Amino acid sequence: MLSACSNSDFQGNMDVEVQNFTNTNQNSEKVSLADLKGKVWLANFIFTNCTTVCPPMTRNMSEVQDKLNEEGIEDYEIVSFSVDPTRDTPEALKEYISHYEADETNWHLLTGYTEEEIGTFAEKSFQAIAIPDPNSDQFVHGTSFYLVDQQGKAVKSYQGTKQGSEDVPYDEIVQDVKQLSKQ
Repeated sequence: MLSACSNSDFQGNMDVEVQNFTNTNQNSEKVSLADLKGKVWLANFIFTNCTTVCPPMTRNMSEVQDKLNEEGIEDYEIVSFSVDPTRDTPEALKEYISHYEADETNWHLLTGYTEEEIGTFAEKSFQAIAIPDPNSDQFVHGTSFYLVDQQGKAVKSYQGTKQGSEDVPYDEIVQDVKQLSKQ
């Protein structure tokens, strides 16, 4: 286990520098790694045409957002990277997120790169897979939520979907965001 450089109780399970990016969000605005520096943020990988894990993952992230807001945590962002940038235009992402009662003021759904670029980015920044499924129009991608610190390092991953009897660790995510935000 890795721990952050402070005397908090935060315990990370990864330490990977997020690669530089500048992409387009659902409002056709540019969002970059530099824009997120100094803030704690949560990341995940989704696509709007997904028929399996993305809808529940997005609902779960919306639940995390609700819980963070209920705790009064304000200085955080959520970034969902599309793994299907060809179909996921800003308009498609805007339509997709509208079904989840999400607060879009701090939730960016990003596109504006190639499938190859997001695959490499996912692997180098989050140790995650993001590749087209050769047998369908779907994509194979990680289902974790990732916590990124103020310096742009992915410091912890969490289960983003229910796996058997294991649910998304909402309380742990909220506590970790709260602790990192104070550092």
